[in-house]
Amino acid sequence: MLGFGGYDIGDTVEFCSLEPYRLKVTGRVKHYISAFGEHVIAKEVEESIKLCSKHFGFNIIEFTVAPQVSPHNGLPYHEWFVEFDNIPSDLEAISNYLDIEMRKQNIYYEDLISGGILRPLVISCLKPNSFIEYMKEEGKLGGQNKVPRLTNDRKIADRLNKFVVK
Repeated sequence: MLGFGGYDIGDTVEFCSLEPYRLKVTGRVKHYISAFGEHVIAKEVEESIKLCSKHFGFNIIEFTVAPQVSPHNGLPYHEWFVEFDNIPSDLEAISNYLDIEMRKQNIYYEDLISGGILRPLVISCLKPNSFIEYMKEEGKLGGQNKVPRLTNDRKIADRLNKFVVK
């Protein structure tokens, strides 16, 4: 392990084993949401949506999450932009389940929801091929480029708004 801590590769890792040393890459340092001190990381959103999709039996093409700090009405929230292969009929049940899973994954998020600082998450369904179109517009379409799962601002969210199913 000599020199292990000497490199900043920008990834977050989790030790799976100390004998022998084994790591699992769990996300990117720059991909997080902490607009209100919630410190949400990619591992938490990915685990939550995986459990939710398994529970309800839906498939997603892609997703990203951004904070909505200044909504037109009500409390701020996390907005999940999701491209489903087929939009499920009961999005409210899915949103509720997903929010509960996020609360289990992140105690700070739970505190903000129960403390009335944030309202539960909101899912915005996207039209088919929305993420492909977004990546094309960004000049980043291709296997080496990925849509960030989380952003701490609205840059991607604002660009995806035009793809939201009304």
